[in-house]
Amino acid sequence: MSTVIWHNPRCSKSRQTLALLEAQGVTPEVRRYLDAPPTVAELATVLDQLGIEATAWVRSKEAAFKDAGLTGVTDRDTLLAAMAAEPKLIERPVVIHGGKAALGRPPEAVLALFS
Repeated sequence: MSTVIWHNPRCSKSRQTLALLEAQGVTPEVRRYLDAPPTVAELATVLDQLGIEATAWVRSKEAAFKDAGLTGVTDRDTLLAAMAAEPKLIERPVVIHGGKAALGRPPEAVLALFS
């Protein structure tokens, strides 16, 4: 079963999550999502796998959030479109495994995917 991490090497939580996976013997496919942004359809699938609201997955403190006219009550489809257009709005890291996904905040949260 494959494991994918949407990774930003400049993010300490992302680096910690990747190191934690590797320490557990997991060699994930590393997707640098800023260089290879996910589509709206990919974002929708992963959001469903995360089991959270889109507002909980978007980085609302990024300048791009305000610049795009987004708010805490912006609808799911609009947020996903904004995240696809500006991937730095995606909260990271995300680990996808076995048809489920988890945010690495804290990094240990992703370990539940493997139990």
